[in-house]
Amino acid sequence: MPTLHICPLSRLPETVAATGASHLVTLATLGSTVERPAAIRPEHHLRVGFSDIVAPMEGHLPPGEAHVRAVLDFVGAWPREKPMVLHCYAGISRSTAAAFAASCALQPYRDEAELARELRRLAPSATPNRLFVEIADRLLGREGRMSAAIAEIGRGAEAFEGTPFQFTLA
Repeated sequence: MPTLHICPLSRLPETVAATGASHLVTLATLGSTVERPAAIRPEHHLRVGFSDIVAPMEGHLPPGEAHVRAVLDFVGAWPREKPMVLHCYAGISRSTAAAFAASCALQPYRDEAELARELRRLAPSATPNRLFVEIADRLLGREGRMSAAIAEIGRGAEAFEGTPFQFTLA
């Protein structure tokens, strides 16, 4: 079964190595440099630059439709033969939002609330970026159900960084 692996930047090399991932999504602040693990081909690495904010802030870029669409398009083109890794700096907000959106996109038959509860079970510190989820919700035609599901699970446990986890796609 295809799997999505979510981790913080500090655990990126070991997560890619341990999973045998072929594809990688980096969600980092615009201008950040992240070294691509050698096991990932350049064309299989998507870099999306935005800040982990939900409203405009001086000197920062919030997630926008182009960012979310890039992630959804990349995930949609993924052949799913080998795992995909999604990461952000802490593995708590941007990457969990992208993983939740990817799970909804790749499994349109699954209930959003069920996927959000699974996210909470797998990642107690997950606090998906609400704006990213809201945009994905609209793009995927989920009529507010994705946003409601994330609101229902609430803020995750306080943590400096998230623990790597995996979403298995049914």
